[in-house]
Amino acid sequence: MKFPYSLALFDLDGTLVDTAVDIAEAVNRTLDDWKLPQVEEMVIRGWIGDGARVLVETAFRHAGSDVAVDDIMEGFMVHYGETLLLRAKLYPGVAETLEALQSQGVALTVCTNKPQRYVRPLLEHLGIADRFGAMVGGDTLPERKPSALPLLHLAQLFGRQPGDCVMIGDSATDAAAAKAAAMPLVLVSYGYPRGFDLRSTQALAVIDDMRALLSLHPQASGVASASIA
Repeated sequence: MKFPYSLALFDLDGTLVDTAVDIAEAVNRTLDDWKLPQVEEMVIRGWIGDGARVLVETAFRHAGSDVAVDDIMEGFMVHYGETLLLRAKLYPGVAETLEALQSQGVALTVCTNKPQRYVRPLLEHLGIADRFGAMVGGDTLPERKPSALPLLHLAQLFGRQPGDCVMIGDSATDAAAAKAAAMPLVLVSYGYPRGFDLRSTQALAVIDDMRALLSLHPQASGVASASIA
């Protein structure tokens, strides 16, 4: 079956790559620097997706600290870089799906709120960087998801209309960005939804495995989300 969209935009953390263990390590190292209590990884998983600054602010407020985020970020980014490649791993089926889409001539991009300078090193480490024709991070443009700007920028870069593209993500941030860009959306069920009800959206599908993306059928806007087995 031929994939129905000519450009695919992938979120990174929680969609292509499970990075929560490494991100949690960076957060806890930073909390330790400030003599604050550690936080369980499962709690930190619920904070991932809105960018490093929001993550840090959430962690420090959770710890009861009112220290200014600007005073924390430099140290956090050092730890973030140190832990970036420790235990990150691709989700099942990601490598095969990217290869299959590329073989069909689908242009592939990354659209993430992760700081730009960490995106390519992570993807190179995991062996999939060469699959992507462009990568947009959370600080690449003046606005990040849930703004439509990163999605529309990538569509324009490849000369596509939003309706010819599909955003693949795992959270309310991705869903809001796709809606703002009037771009079709697919959500994965295994990422970092942060309490968001994935099936409350007008996504084309909610999939449990990235390989299910290859069976995607285009649907009219407004169709309720569906699972792909």
